[in-house]
Amino acid sequence: MTEEDLRKLRAVGSEVEFAAGKVLIERGQPGTGLFVVLDGSLVVEAPEGTREVGPGDVLGERALLSAAGTRTARVRALTDGVALAVDRADVDRLCAEDAGLAERLAGR
Repeated sequence: MTEEDLRKLRAVGSEVEFAAGKVLIERGQPGTGLFVVLDGSLVVEAPEGTREVGPGDVLGERALLSAAGTRTARVRALTDGVALAVDRADVDRLCAEDAGLAERLAGR
């Protein structure tokens, strides 16, 4: 993602604090939005493996960009931290305004 992408997401999102051990995303649930990690460490437990993520990483975008719209991974906080939460309607609107944003969110 670009700095401009992050600026757009910040304009519509809200900061949420999370505590170590908190589950932010549960596999199989509907994708209601995405998170951008601002501070802290989390673990993503997906069918393809487990990975640790931190500041600057985007979580939950797959469910928003897929036809099924469900979460494909479980995300749990390893430490206390802060994330930017952006709901689905805002992500959809931003992607409609900037077609390249969806590709950048998907990591392409």
